[in-house]
Amino acid sequence: MQGCRGCELYEEATQAVFGQGRKAAELMLVGEQPGDKEDLAGEPFVGPAGRLLDRALEEAGIDRSAAYVTNAVKHFKWKPRGKRRLHQTPRAGEIEACRPWLAAEVEAVKPQAVLAMGATAARSLFGTKVRVTKDRGRQLESPLAPVAAVTIHPSAILRLREHDEREAEFAGFVADLEGVANALQGAAG
Repeated sequence: MQGCRGCELYEEATQAVFGQGRKAAELMLVGEQPGDKEDLAGEPFVGPAGRLLDRALEEAGIDRSAAYVTNAVKHFKWKPRGKRRLHQTPRAGEIEACRPWLAAEVEAVKPQAVLAMGATAARSLFGTKVRVTKDRGRQLESPLAPVAAVTIHPSAILRLREHDEREAEFAGFVADLEGVANALQGAAG
């Protein structure tokens, strides 16, 4: 994967960031793309969004070490702003170029539940008809896993300016995680 040249994102990224977790994890969490911290560390969800995800997983009663965590796009897309590298949304061609990598992860892990976090992940996993705002909170039909759903990306919560709004979105995010965990238990039982 480090030698992938399927799109131009590799040119500015430090490295490709592959998923992490148990090979036979029941739950696969798919984010959008690595951020600045992930690009530098070479690991998914180790920055601020990752810390928020960890907190939400804990509140939902989900052990992150038992899950597989990855991103739909494997290279960090960014633009400079002073000394900072600001996230940019991947284009359709960039999402498509990474789809074989994500498909290989799904095939290797064979999860019982897949949760797309954010629009890029939803598009990559479920196509253009699935929308986070429209489909959040309900189970989707998917050949990828018996349980499939979409939710917001943790970074969307971090971008909210109002404390009450952040708390409400965080509670909704935890509820989405709990919904997937409950559906996973139902599918197993």
